[in-house]
Amino acid sequence: MVIAIVLTLIGFAVIGKALYIMTAKKQYWTEVADRLKRDSVSVKPNRGNILSCDGQLMASTIPEYKIFIDFQAAAFENDSLWLSKLDSLCEGLSVIFPSYTAYEHKVLLEKGRHKVNANGTVGARHWPIYPRRINYNKYVEAKNLPFFNMPRYKSGFHEEEFTSRNRPFGTLAKRTIGGMYGAKDSAYFGLELSYDSILRGTPGITGRRKILNKYMNIPVTLPVDGGDIVTTIDVNMQDLAERAVLDELKLINGEMGVAILMEVETGDVKAIVNMIKSGDDYIEAVNSAISYRCEPGSVFKVASFLVALDDELPIDGHKVDTSYVIHTGGGVVGMYGREMKDHNWRRGGYGDINMARTLEVSSNIGVSHVIDKIYHNQAERYVKGLYRVGIGEDLKLQNILPGYRPPLIRMPQRKKNGRYDDNWYATTLPWMSIGYETQIAPINTVTFYNAIANNGKMMRPRFVKKVLKNGETIREYPPEVIKERIAKPKAIKTMQTILEHVVSQGLGKKAGSPLFKVAGKTGTAQVSQGKAGYKSGTVKYWLSFAGYFPADNPRYSCIVCLKKSGLPASGGGMSGVVFHHIAEGVMARNLKMRVEDAHDEKSEAVPAIKNGNTRDANYVLGKLGINKRMAKENEPSMDITPNVVGMGARDAVYMLESRGLRVKIHGCGKVKKQSYPAGKQIVEGSECVLVLE
Repeated sequence: MVIAIVLTLIGFAVIGKALYIMTAKKQYWTEVADRLKRDSVSVKPNRGNILSCDGQLMASTIPEYKIFIDFQAAAFENDSLWLSKLDSLCEGLSVIFPSYTAYEHKVLLEKGRHKVNANGTVGARHWPIYPRRINYNKYVEAKNLPFFNMPRYKSGFHEEEFTSRNRPFGTLAKRTIGGMYGAKDSAYFGLELSYDSILRGTPGITGRRKILNKYMNIPVTLPVDGGDIVTTIDVNMQDLAERAVLDELKLINGEMGVAILMEVETGDVKAIVNMIKSGDDYIEAVNSAISYRCEPGSVFKVASFLVALDDELPIDGHKVDTSYVIHTGGGVVGMYGREMKDHNWRRGGYGDINMARTLEVSSNIGVSHVIDKIYHNQAERYVKGLYRVGIGEDLKLQNILPGYRPPLIRMPQRKKNGRYDDNWYATTLPWMSIGYETQIAPINTVTFYNAIANNGKMMRPRFVKKVLKNGETIREYPPEVIKERIAKPKAIKTMQTILEHVVSQGLGKKAGSPLFKVAGKTGTAQVSQGKAGYKSGTVKYWLSFAGYFPADNPRYSCIVCLKKSGLPASGGGMSGVVFHHIAEGVMARNLKMRVEDAHDEKSEAVPAIKNGNTRDANYVLGKLGINKRMAKENEPSMDITPNVVGMGARDAVYMLESRGLRVKIHGCGKVKKQSYPAGKQIVEGSECVLVLE
């Protein structure tokens, strides 16, 4: 009964206490709960880096800071401390941030200290010390200044941390590497966008507990940092290509410049340049190398002739090969009501030339004559041939570099009566064969030429080699073959020979080099202005040179395209010059010097030797074919003390004792000091102490 009564009383006490807490103490415990509030916050991972092929940083995430001061901190309860440190503080700030003088820093800080807040208090709580973001080094320097180096609650110095995407090489390959929206922290073009899922990593979660108006972070799930991607870009080659393109653009006042350098065997893009004029300067605003589709001009003639050589169809009963002769006349030939002209028509044309010479001099008449004769009634076969040799291949780069646009080469359609439809004219095939009536981006053209250099094997352009995590490879992107063979080996070999002759004895001479062989093809095309046609106002030209080097053992393929207004305009004389500079610059990095090149003109051809124990020296001189009398150093006479400092012990003792001196040695190594001075008259039997070290 006693136990039951006690438990009943305890039960009433618990209920009473609960009612008391729920009513009388409700406000108190609500405030306590607010102070112990918990929340879950997403933690951003570190974004992965983008690296060049040799591991150099091309894009990296770095911290940036904005620094502030709280003028209601403890140190401002007594102004004497602040005023005693103010001048030295402002001097230090002017050194770190020289855009403001010490006086200007002082005015800015004092303005914040005397600011009146909305609640009537004096002194800003979050006053900017410097208006822009700063890097970590400047943040540390500012934090160590007088007054700011005190504890945070006392000095009021505090910061906001941000992350910034930094490119150590500036705008180098900017459109390919890509960019980020600073405020939104999201990728919006280039490799930054296409590999965003790998680079951005996985966010973590941390619990925030508020205790006495302060937050404590308690990790729940740790963030997983993004992976690093290793690109195929070579920083040195990229810089070389950009400078070569920019120099020529400035020289010719060009509007646009594109260059792509590709490794033949793998398809690795080592450099990709996209320059467009903006005011008086040139910037990378659009990745024109993969997106600017236009009529390629004469660089397309190689594809036309390769189709003909690969099909081996006859012309008027004659076999199509490099010996087939074409009558180009005086450089102007009527073709289905229009005039087909060669570039030298004002100088009388080329007359009768064979197919090989047709490409060497880039004869429009010659190429269009051959293609029209063979394929006039079977144009579908010609267009299918273009796709077969790879010039019309969709490289499927959309997921690698957003903005890529595949080639547009239209296929002829026939009506029920067997004739071509109304959009396929009699002039379409001849003009298509010389690089008009089609739209192709530079990346497709260089991929096609790379396949010729690679003996017919077409490689997909590769921009990323692998993904790294903590220094270890977690994913690789091996070289990918698109076509094992774009044409018969005989046709490929013939085309390789012709392209080499284009540079050695054709219009591409300026792209060549006396140091190694170059192969390629020039291209000069008028740019269509849309509905206005080709000749509205000032005529614009698309100038190209596509090829590879060294021609006898191809390592790199390259295309250079320039867009300019008005004459003069020459693919070989302008784009070819840029190609020449890129090729020589790239090859110079791999040259091996001859032994003769290491000869020092200031060095003596015959070494000098001292009169020590010369048995070994004479043996060496004999093997080298040097007369020992020529090599003998001038020595003092036998009654004068020689200088033996720097000599070995054996030779030094020999020289001194052969002159009648008694020698004592201390130490080992070479002679550092001799007690009997050099040049002194020798007294036979005298002692000379040698100190060796």
